Amino acid sequence: MERPNNYAFIDSQNLYRGVKRMGWKLDWARFRIYLREKYHVTVAYLFIGYIPENASLYAGLQRAGFVLIFKPILRDENGYAKGNVDADLVLQAALSFELYTQAVIVSSDGDYYSLVQHLYKSNKLCCVISPEPATCSVLIKKTAKERLVFLDTLRHRLEQK
Repeated sequence: MERPNNYAFIDSQNLYRGVKRMGWKLDWARFRIYLREKYHVTVAYLFIGYIPENASLYAGLQRAGFVLIFKPILRDENGYAKGNVDADLVLQAALSFELYTQAVIVSSDGDYYSLVQHLYKSNKLCCVISPEPATCSVLIKKTAKERLVFLDTLRHRLEQK
């Protein structure tokens, strides 16, 4: 049987914040290996806000095997960086639809409900990986059903040492 050619679409901020709220730090290189070994992910798109002073972080993520899709960031009145990647992630998943066997969506955000629903109905949803059960959208839980995985159960494998 031919190996699947699965793609991952990762909302980096949602993943980073979810793991941080649980009190640990993700080892991004291990996470990329996990995606490849567990879900046969050949291409892992990481949607991330671009901040020039984070150039070394971006280089490390690329070395780990992620394809970075940058979004210009805006700063709020408190100087907090905000780079909303939802539309970019959905668009990339749609544009690549014929290229992958199945998709792995990494986020807890209910804004991805329509994408997850479409992928599920098209038998193109491998799984949704949500950082934590507590903040995972009810819409995602209902739509991804049995294909929902929570990272809190993988801390021992994916935590930065």
